[in-house]
Amino acid sequence: MLSAGPQCRLGVPNAVQGSPVLLGVSPVLLVVPIFAPLSPQAAMPVESLICADTATRVSSVLNRDVKQFGKKHMFDASEETCWNSDQGSSQWVTLDFPGTVRISQLHIQFQGGFSSRLCTLEGCRAGEEPVKISDLYPEDTNAMQRFQVEETELDKLKITFENSTDFFGRIVVYHLGVLGQRL
Repeated sequence: MLSAGPQCRLGVPNAVQGSPVLLGVSPVLLVVPIFAPLSPQAAMPVESLICADTATRVSSVLNRDVKQFGKKHMFDASEETCWNSDQGSSQWVTLDFPGTVRISQLHIQFQGGFSSRLCTLEGCRAGEEPVKISDLYPEDTNAMQRFQVEETELDKLKITFENSTDFFGRIVVYHLGVLGQRL
């Protein structure tokens, strides 16, 4: 090994005179393997899990007007359309994915004044009973809200909107996204 001379100390900020340095090797390349993910799952990127083959159901639609307020509007990426529930103490959305997925994030955009103070996530694999995954506490705002959730493998997801900020229990959702990995 060579000793670090004055030229090497300029290229390697943490080098101490007399410490061994490999010339021609970037210090960043030496550090990268130390910080590499320990599992292949951690390295996998997340993607939207809702597709054309995802079967969706909702608890209700305002005045049964599915053309104007139906569930499809949560997924159409338009800022002009939304799902608007009818009145009730709690509203819900179910998503039946075409295959097993691992969820890790939930994105939701409410209309302020028509949001939920508590969202309960439940999920299950095909043929099993749903189990509670987590509780989320959204803000009463128009902004897109992003929640990290415990990674869970499932085929079906139910999102229950409880404690609406609207006096009549209505919920208005402009965008709903579930992200993770397809298995």
